[in-house]
Amino acid sequence: MALKYLHTMVRVKDLEKSMAFYELLGLRETHRKESEGGRFTLVFMAPPGQEECPVELTWNWDGDDALPSDSRHFGHLAYSVDDIYATCQHLQDNGVTINRPPRDGHMAFVRSPDNISIELLQAGDALPPQEPWSSMENTGHW
Repeated sequence: MALKYLHTMVRVKDLEKSMAFYELLGLRETHRKESEGGRFTLVFMAPPGQEECPVELTWNWDGDDALPSDSRHFGHLAYSVDDIYATCQHLQDNGVTINRPPRDGHMAFVRSPDNISIELLQAGDALPPQEPWSSMENTGHW
């Protein structure tokens, strides 16, 4: 039996706000599908050069009141980054809360505008501990 990963789908309440968040992570829109009859938009976003690993953002035009305020049942998306500290600083500078700071120089968690948990992992070996991250407390859930 052959198996091939296609994508991960997450529902979003505000398409533009969610796309802006994933763009901060470095993802870019690879393609989009508008369904007039189904009244929804699908936007596929992936890191450059990794278009085969997209996140599908599903936006229902008439709203989606059934979305929980805490999407912990989903689990998380995970991405490796070249510099965990620079990535977290970039996100924080753009208003993203670092829920689990990279105290160990290896792992951090943030949340999308729709409460999707995003794990960021340092590519290769962990970086040496660095302030302000090494003494920063957790914020909220991750």
